[in-house]
Parts: sequence; structure tokens; C-alpha cells
Amino acid sequence: MDNEILELYEQVKDKLTIEEFQARINDISKENEAFDFMNDLSSAKLVVANILGPSEDDQKSNGEILNIGDLEQGSQAAIVGRIMSISNPKSFKTRKGKSGQVCNIELEDNTGKIRVVLWTENIKLLKNFKEGNIVKITDIDIKEGYGGNNEANLRPRSTITHFKEADLSKFPPYDGTITDIEDLVFDETKKLEENKADIIARIVRIPTPRTYEKNGKEGKVTSLELKDATGEISYTLWNKNVDLIDELGLDAGDSVKILGAQVRERNGELSLTHWDGRIIKGDFDVPEFTQEFIKIGDITEQNNIAIKGVISKLQDIRTFTRKSDGSEGKLRNFDVSDDTGSIRTTIWGNDTDILLTKGDIVKIIGADARFDDYTDSGYSLNTNFNTQLSINPENLSDEELDIFDEIKQKVSQIKRLSEVEEFDEDGIEVDVIGRMFAIGEINEFQRDDGSVGYARSAKFSDGEGRVGLTFWDQKAKQEYKTGGAYKIENAKVRLGMYEVELNIGGSARVIELPEDSDQARFLPSFKTIETMLYSHKSIADVEEDDEGIIVTGRIIESSDVREFDRTDGSKGYVKSLEIADNSGSINVTLWNENAKKEWNVGDAIKFQDPQISFRNDSLEINVSRSTSILEPDESEIDDLPTYDELKESIYVPKTIEALENDDRNVRITGTLKEVFGNKILITKCPSCGNTVDQSSDDFVCSFCGEPIDEPRYLLMVPARLEDDTGEISITFFDNLAEELLDMKKEDIINLTDNGSDLGPMEGRIDDLNGLTVEVITNVSFDDYNEEIRLNPKRILSKYY
Repeated sequence: MDNEILELYEQVKDKLTIEEFQARINDISKENEAFDFMNDLSSAKLVVANILGPSEDDQKSNGEILNIGDLEQGSQAAIVGRIMSISNPKSFKTRKGKSGQVCNIELEDNTGKIRVVLWTENIKLLKNFKEGNIVKITDIDIKEGYGGNNEANLRPRSTITHFKEADLSKFPPYDGTITDIEDLVFDETKKLEENKADIIARIVRIPTPRTYEKNGKEGKVTSLELKDATGEISYTLWNKNVDLIDELGLDAGDSVKILGAQVRERNGELSLTHWDGRIIKGDFDVPEFTQEFIKIGDITEQNNIAIKGVISKLQDIRTFTRKSDGSEGKLRNFDVSDDTGSIRTTIWGNDTDILLTKGDIVKIIGADARFDDYTDSGYSLNTNFNTQLSINPENLSDEELDIFDEIKQKVSQIKRLSEVEEFDEDGIEVDVIGRMFAIGEINEFQRDDGSVGYARSAKFSDGEGRVGLTFWDQKAKQEYKTGGAYKIENAKVRLGMYEVELNIGGSARVIELPEDSDQARFLPSFKTIETMLYSHKSIADVEEDDEGIIVTGRIIESSDVREFDRTDGSKGYVKSLEIADNSGSINVTLWNENAKKEWNVGDAIKFQDPQISFRNDSLEINVSRSTSILEPDESEIDDLPTYDELKESIYVPKTIEALENDDRNVRITGTLKEVFGNKILITKCPSCGNTVDQSSDDFVCSFCGEPIDEPRYLLMVPARLEDDTGEISITFFDNLAEELLDMKKEDIINLTDNGSDLGPMEGRIDDLNGLTVEVITNVSFDDYNEEIRLNPKRILSKYY
């Protein structure tokens, strides 16, 4: 509690304790938190006044009337003046989130004028007053206001009354003349804020408010088009004044009285701006205005036209970079149809934020039609900052509603995919609903003009039919959910080699449907569609060239990602997995983005529509563009053995004597001998992978003819493995060879001068003789030596 408040408490300390005094201050502050001018000191003064009654200064300020020109900042006063203008109330929120209102009136006497600020509790006092009245206002605070001028703020207990005993000679007259639009003038001898006029007019159009940025803050602006019997003029609203459109319920066709509009001139053209005046909506004597609408089929190249119709085709919002300043702009295209034709329409900027749906009725006032060779009608419609765009407007005639309802039914038709499958013509545009699956990777390609394009494939089913999807460019780069419900608008039919496909390009829209939406509820579940389209197979039952199958397993092996060079110079990536179920195991080859993902040993994994091929004497899963890699559901996971159970069943311990050709994932323990170290680094061509002899620093592969700047090295350690039952050849490659030698391949390459001098490695290689290792391995037949051999996959342990 500061000293000023303590001095006030001294006046009432015999009436209440200091705690009670503080509590009353808090109560008054809370009641008046909407008033920016109220603080603890103001509240303390009210507490004292309520206990002791008005002070002599208060009685003087409420009894003695001060001239407006004599007011001083920091004083409390009573003033009398003529109301020259009253603003519309504006809404605001306090720092604590409480809603309030503020309103300004301009008061004037012969000595000066002042802005008077009324707050939420004061605004109700204005209901008995209007412009031109002479009023007395008591109990006001004089503060510094806009532009450093005096400003009068009402307090909660302020009063406003008609001052009937006023000497009219002390107050300037109030004109109140309504000026015709054609008679408006801008007086250069007056200050900008003094160029005011009152008009009555009818609203012709209300364009969508535009946003702008100034000094790091965002503002908004719109310009209403007004018309009376003598002419037309624009009336601009800025920032919070834009909200008056909704607060007053303004619409095209309304008649309004505007008091205190500022007249401005630019390039010889007059306009009006709303500042501190007032808009009054009412039934005023101003000619009715009938907007002329043109039928779409009658459109030629012309400006400022108005149409009504149904949105028959809707595209997504597109962004672009302005050449003038590098800023980002937005546009959106849609087709509008009536009973005579259709026209492509483009909206810009803030208009793109308006919620549009295919089938909406739209009214467009103030657009420009231009020749357009790229549209079916030969014309397109462009909107501008002064265009009014109304969605599903009221007051349509019964005839218009009948026409538009018929068009809406046509454009809102959803084609069943079983119908689309029967199409025999390219280029037809359709709207479809279904679930997406088999979503492929994004593929990058180069067009003939050198630009880069993107494509992506997927499958789509509604439970009755299935089609292929091809997404292009931006649509290809969007994220889609496997099994998700989608509505696709403006998809173009393409007759593929084996099935009907839908092209999803720039004019198409892909809309994800909530599962509880009406359209999604009628779709079968993804599980149901999956069962209809695919058959589940165990690993032991898969066959070469199987199609339309699902294979589920648990990852038991995961290799490192390997990078390679494609023929076009780009980088590719490959990774190997091994998965297993109750019936057996199978290798999986992943490419590119799938190869770069993290796959953990022990995780369950599901392959939808994989390619089954025969490679290295065994079947393997190849993940193609049409293959989806999914997370199995709970029931599918429950059907799989745990990782520990798989290890017991898959990694069967065997002796060397018991091994058979094509054994997979057997567990062998033995001792290394005859470790061969004369050639542990093999030079490979990075392009074709064949073994080459490096005779110089600059050489060419004899297999593919490609020059080799930097060869790829294969690290290998051949040996014999022996147990109590026999011995067998075994070769460790790359990662396993590194693990066996406890050295990285790069270090070995550097140590041996790219494999030309193996002397530094002799001791380490000799030390491997006598090392006991436990490995997981496959068994294959060595045609050259006519015996079986081991291809180890993992070293479980090693010891002497």
C-alpha cells in the first residue's frame, strides 16, 4: 500500500481497519477491471468517498462547469458541450480475458473540443442522447489522449444529462445535414480529421476483409461500396471497425446512415473512411438497388459482373511467390455452374480462407471476365479486392433454388468403384470414396523440360471395387494413412494395362474423412477390405510369383543399410531383413526409404502384396512399389511366436556331421583352423559389383567398362570349422569378419595399403586358429569343391 493510499486511509481509520480498507479497494478494483483508467488509488478514493461522502474538490468538479479549453490533464471535472459525433461501441478483452466495450463521443463548446471515452458501464447512458444534443457530464478524469490532446474518461459513477439551461451562443451549431454522394468535397484548407460528412446510402457490396502487416502487427481492412440516388463511393473500415459489419449485421442491400465519415481524396477520386463516426442501420429513404446478375452462358470479356451458381468443381489452395517483393500469395480455382454453363473462377488472398465445399451455392459480385484458351467455356472469372463473395446466400428465388438443387445433385454424385472399373474411356473426372492401401514410395523423375516431377502409387477400395491411384507432384508428397478413409474429387480416369487407374493431379482434391463421418461409416473396415482383397500365407506356404498375399512375421535378423550408385548417378539404399513365423523364416529385401527406416530385431512386421522371388537358391520377399509395410494388429501379433520362442525353434543346434544342404539358421559351435589370410580384401567394381584386379591407380572395369576411381572392398576371412563330429569350410564376410578380427574394414584397408601388404595383419589372422566360435549359419553346396559349406549370419560367442 503506497503513501498516497495510506494518506487516504488516515481519513477513515476510525471507521474500519486497514485490512477492511484494502478488501474494499480490491472489491472495487475487481468490479471495474474493464476500465483501463482505474487503479488502486482510484479505488481507494471511491472507498473514502463512499464512507465520508464527496470531497469539496469532488463537489466543486461536479458543480462548477469548466470550459473545454480550460481543462488540464490530471484534473477531475464536470463539463458541458454539444455532442458532435458518437462512435459505434467497440468490443475488447482485458488482460484477464474479461469482455468489455468502449465508445467515444466528441464534445465541443466555443473554447475547444474533446474526445470523451465511455466504458462498458457508461455506454448505456447514451440511449437518451444523439448528435447535436448539449449535455453535462460529471465526474470525469482528464488524461492525455490520442495525439497528445486532452481526453475525458468517464468513471463508474459519472453521469450524463441534458443541459437544458445552456446558453446556445456558447456552443457551435451542429449541422446534421445529409450530403448526397455527388456533393461530397474534400476541403484542403481543413485538417484531415475535420473533413467530415453525413450520408445516407445503400450498401451495394461488402468485399472480404483483407489482412496486412504494419510495424510487425497484423491489421485488417475492407471497403464497402455505397450508393445513393446521386452516385457511388467506397467506405473503408480499418481493424476493429471491420467487426462492425458482423456486430451490426450489415449486408448488401441494407440502407445505412453514416455520421461523421471522413472524406478523403486520392488521385482526384473521393472516398470515405470510418474513424470516430457512427453507422446506423435502418430503413432510410434511399433508392432500392437491384444487382444485375448475368447468366454464365452469356459471359463475354467484361468487368465488374455478378453471377450466381453452384460450385461444381473445387481445387485446393495453391501458394505462389510474388515477383515484386518475394512475398507469398495464395489463390484458389473453382468452377461455378448455372443452367446455362460453367466458368472457371479464381479467388485470391484472404478470400481463399473462406470455407468452400463442392455443391455450395455462391454469389459473386464485382468480378472480371477474361478470354481463356485453357477453359472449356473460353472464359475465366477473376476476383479482386473489391469483389464480394457470398456462400449459400439467402433470398434466392424459388426458381433459382430449383435450378441450383438440380445442379448440386449432379455435381455431388459419388461413383462406386465397381462402376469405375467398367469405364472404357480415358479422361473422365469422377468423385470417389474409399480406403487407401498399398501406398508406394515417392518417386522422383525429370520431365522433358528439365523440371523435376514426383509420382506415387496406391490402391483404393470401397469394398465393391478396387482401382489403382497415381498421385502427381504435390499430391505425391502428401502423407496418407494406410487403411484411412478418403474422398477424392476430380480424379481423372486412366485405362491402365491391367486395371482402371485414377490420376490425382493438381486439380484433384484428396480429403481425409473422419471415421465417424456419414461417408466413412458406410465403408467396410480396413480389416474387412484387406480380407476381401488378400489372402494370408504362412512363410512356409509362399511360392515364387505369389500375388495378392499378406505375410506376417517377426524380425529375427536386420543388416546394416548399404548405399550404392544407380546408373543415373543418384544414390540408392538396400537393407536385408529375415523374418520368421511358426512355419519357418524368409529373407526380405528393402529398398531406398524403407531401407533407411529403423527395423528392430524382435518386432512384428506385416507385408501386404509383396513380390516373392527366387534368389540365391531360396525364396525371398522383395518390397516393390505396390507393397505396403504395416504394423500387424493385436490378433496377428498374438498368432506369432515370441522372439525367444522363435530363437528356440529356428536356431536349432546341430553338429557338423548332422548338417544337410539348404539348412537355414542352424546353431553350430566349433573351433577355427586353417584360417586363410593371403587374400582378405577383395577389390570390387562399385558400379557392377564384379571382382576386378587393381593394376594401377586409374583403371576400368573389364566387366561393365566403367572407370573406377575408388573401388569397393569386400572383407573376407575363409577358414575351416571343426567339432567332435567333423569339419567344414566357413567364410566370414564384412561385418562378421570385422567382429572376428576386432577391427574395422577401413582400418584394415589403411593398415594394409589397400590390401597390397598383408604383413601387418599376419599375426592377428594367425591368432584366429584355435578360436572357438558359436554361430548362426545357413548351409549351401559348394559346386567347385563339391561339398557343403557354412554361410554364417551371426556370431553368438567366441572364446579360446
